[in-house]
Amino acid sequence: MFDFAGKVAVITGAASGFGHAFAQKGATLGMKLVLADVNPEALAQSVEALRAGGVEVIGVPTDVSDAAQVDALAKAALDAFGRVHLLFNNAGVGSGGFLWESSANDWSWVFGVNVLGVAHGVRAFTPVMLAQNEPAHIVNTASVAGLLSPPAMGVYNASKHAVVALTETLYHDLQLAQSARPEGTAQDGLVGCSLLCPAFVPTGIADAERARPAGLRNTSGPTRSQIAAGKQLHRAVQSGKLTAADVADITFEAIAARRFYVITHPGIMATVKLRHEDIEQMRSPTDPMSLKPEVKNAG
Repeated sequence: MFDFAGKVAVITGAASGFGHAFAQKGATLGMKLVLADVNPEALAQSVEALRAGGVEVIGVPTDVSDAAQVDALAKAALDAFGRVHLLFNNAGVGSGGFLWESSANDWSWVFGVNVLGVAHGVRAFTPVMLAQNEPAHIVNTASVAGLLSPPAMGVYNASKHAVVALTETLYHDLQLAQSARPEGTAQDGLVGCSLLCPAFVPTGIADAERARPAGLRNTSGPTRSQIAAGKQLHRAVQSGKLTAADVADITFEAIAARRFYVITHPGIMATVKLRHEDIEQMRSPTDPMSLKPEVKNAG
């Protein structure tokens, strides 16, 4: 079991959505917090509210797509608290519409945050955690869109599939690195990781466009498929039955149990199994949006 009290958690995308809920949950468990977000005003408000409740917390404005800024985040965490025990690579954005209508800017923005943001976090913090010789854990936020491939979500799907592959590989790499240490120098599996794959939950993901950097904004207006995908995303997000706080509870339970796969909406697993069967039987992929109603709320 992972002991949270007094430990240090670093959370990206911490000013809203899942990140905010992770911070609230960590605070209730007596953790010290390092919050990162691309929105400095919202970040400052989150930090101020937590400090008012007696939490030891710092805020570090961070664009996770920028390697140097993630390195600075790691340095700030160590300067403030000397250790990092939990890392939530959580920041994420989305873009919809037909795949061929996605611009180069769409690909750069979504992959920069969703994939490189996770990669930078793993690169900057894993060596720190391994060197500490203390229990530590990394949680990478993917999505059920990393296990399925719904239509008109191609860029987002591809980014989340990348996070799934990255995190499964991270698990194997951590096992290899720690089992290879000389006997007595470290405990095997001291540093672990989890893959979080939530379905749609009422968060700000549908309004992620507000955080797109000016240099990556599109000069032309959205296409019909992009407008339709945006409306579908808003409907799906608002119809979510679980809250961000529910997802935080489920995630912290998984960390405590050192469980790798964190599937917040188990009803989706039948569709995941069907996708695997499509692959195994070499048949054309089934559209997951054409299946059970709960599948239409996956994201």
